Amino acid sequence: MRDLLALEPRAEGKLFDLSLGYVESRGTPELRRAIGSLYRDTGEQQVLVHSGGQEPIFSLMNALLRPGDHLVVQFPAYQSQYSVAESLGASVTRWNSDLDRDGAPDVEELPSLIRPETLAIVITTPNNPTGYSFDRPQLEQIIELARKHGLWLIGDEIYRGTEREAERLPAVCDLYERGVSIGGLSKAYGLPGLRIGWLATRDEPLRERVATIKDYLTICNSAPSELLAAIALRHSDELTERVRRITAANLDLFDEFFERRGDLFRWARPRAGTTAFPRYLGGSSDAFCRRAVEEAGVLLLPSTIFDAGDSHLRVGYGRANLPEALAALDAFIGSSSA
Repeated sequence: MRDLLALEPRAEGKLFDLSLGYVESRGTPELRRAIGSLYRDTGEQQVLVHSGGQEPIFSLMNALLRPGDHLVVQFPAYQSQYSVAESLGASVTRWNSDLDRDGAPDVEELPSLIRPETLAIVITTPNNPTGYSFDRPQLEQIIELARKHGLWLIGDEIYRGTEREAERLPAVCDLYERGVSIGGLSKAYGLPGLRIGWLATRDEPLRERVATIKDYLTICNSAPSELLAAIALRHSDELTERVRRITAANLDLFDEFFERRGDLFRWARPRAGTTAFPRYLGGSSDAFCRRAVEEAGVLLLPSTIFDAGDSHLRVGYGRANLPEALAALDAFIGSSSA
């Protein structure tokens, strides 16, 4: 909080003088203006502020889908991208990534997954859990396919801004008239405690339907969180650069760790994001992760959590205390038959 308020000279006074009443259900003008500045062709009036990144996915799926509809979802992915759709009676086809390489899905395969009842394609770039980021030609090919079939293209862009070697792509809401971008402060900005996310689209009828659904959820966010989020986004470059600096240093540590532990893991350094999905060569990743958290206090996510088999694990590298956690994991492996 102290670091965030220090970004602007009068920020602390604004916080103390803030009225603790309701804010606008779509987000304060100040915050929507700050979010709109992140986009090229999508303005503040085309932004709906939500609570975190989960709520915009939920409200969007409920506004869009009916029983019998069909989605194509890049996979693996954040669970609500497909589970909410399935709970509404829609069917989902998984567009699988190559987990033995860098997590890239085959764009040439995508047309074969489209059905007459397909309503939308859902992508996550940079991806959670693999860290894979599409390049510009791939994204344009996906948009061309969506436009050809009149599909919605939903882009979970909550890791946008964490690109290192990968190119930072324009948002899908800017590139495509039926594009929907989902963003938030938890990953690229390192501010999950503010619980601020958003949805941006130039399609007004869809935006109005989503706003109506949101009125039955949180209605609005907390006034302090929205004020602090606006401050953060006015300094987005500083905050995303901080996250990139932390992740780059942590990846260097991972490179060394996985090279030494090459008998247990197959590792490909991700070019974006704050997560990676190395293969575990020692048997069940679920069993390994359970032992790691119970015996060493190190939390890893097995690929079973992502419905992606039992041979990979998700590692996060966005925290400043990763060296301590990695040392604990290394000691655990060294003292056991992991």
